[in-house]
Amino acid sequence: MLAKPWIFWSVSTNFCAVRAASALPHGVLPLIESNTFLLRKEFRLSLLSRFSHDLAIDLGTANTCVFARGKGIVVSEPSIVAINKTNGRIEAVGTDAKEMLGRTPGNIVAIKPMKDGVIADFEAAEKMLAHFIRKAHRRSGWLRPRVVIGVPSEITQVERRAVKDSAMRAKASEVHLIEEAMAAAIGAGMPITEASGNMVVDIGGGTTDIAVISLAGVVYGKSVRIAGNELDEAIILHARKVHNLLIGERTAERIKIEVGSAYPIEGRLTIEVKGRHMTEGKPKTVTMDDEEIRCAMADPVRSIVQAVHDALERIPPELSADIFDRGIILTGGGSLLKNLDKRLRDETGLPVQLAEDPLSSVVLGAGKMLSDFNLLRRISLD
Repeated sequence: MLAKPWIFWSVSTNFCAVRAASALPHGVLPLIESNTFLLRKEFRLSLLSRFSHDLAIDLGTANTCVFARGKGIVVSEPSIVAINKTNGRIEAVGTDAKEMLGRTPGNIVAIKPMKDGVIADFEAAEKMLAHFIRKAHRRSGWLRPRVVIGVPSEITQVERRAVKDSAMRAKASEVHLIEEAMAAAIGAGMPITEASGNMVVDIGGGTTDIAVISLAGVVYGKSVRIAGNELDEAIILHARKVHNLLIGERTAERIKIEVGSAYPIEGRLTIEVKGRHMTEGKPKTVTMDDEEIRCAMADPVRSIVQAVHDALERIPPELSADIFDRGIILTGGGSLLKNLDKRLRDETGLPVQLAEDPLSSVVLGAGKMLSDFNLLRRISLD
């Protein structure tokens, strides 16, 4: 005599499934219940995603970019917060706060919450993230987006937890962390899932992340805390030593962008630099040229080049052959330094190419993960 058929009902928001079997072996029922729970959870997530924008965030030392699924990059602003010390209120975030650097009254302070790619001021970072998420989301407060965030490859567990906690307190429902170099490679269009070597050098504001990637995994990864900010500091130090001139961060960055280079350039570039004379104590203007600034930035540039050399020495021979054929991809704002690609090409003897959109490679790569959760689970740091 046949056993009575077993009927299992799986009820969710919009469907009802009936499964029957004449006999169930021991242990199958819990498995079915578990699978049904997962199906119900996936359905809820897909339903919520119809009403909320999942976000990808490049939480950089210098700039923060936010990518909203279906919309593209919706926020790209400096990672700076201006806070009123008297009442703790945020006066400005992003571009408006950057304009206040070095110009604030005593009761307002402009803070950079990120240092060397990690959170240095937890409270300010949380307020900044909440502001950018709210600006990107533009929906009702009860909707909490899923968030993918790019972080440096060698951050500690404590630093990783600080990033996740800040995002959760900023009203995110889920937070996934991925390595910035991996995200940059995806954003640059590199075939990371193939069984071949892909080398990416992501030069940001606080860190330079170097990775060799194959089969969606990092074969070699290194993060050195020398990048764009170190170049700015080298220019500030040079102006102080050689010209007795005190200049600010914004001025140093402008000098770097306009006349800075990593390798000799054609023609001569000059710039008028205004600051305060250290001994006379009054405003003064001096003229600097590209060769002078190139010499001023020589040490940090040399450190970045050496980090690339170290990576090439530590990867397996088969991947070295792939990189010899494919070359190195440069991403990040620091890669825009004039002739940096030529300097690396000259030092390594390999093809070096600048990504199509180096400033946005990380956030574009993280954004692609919003629609490919299978790949996200493979590369996530969780």
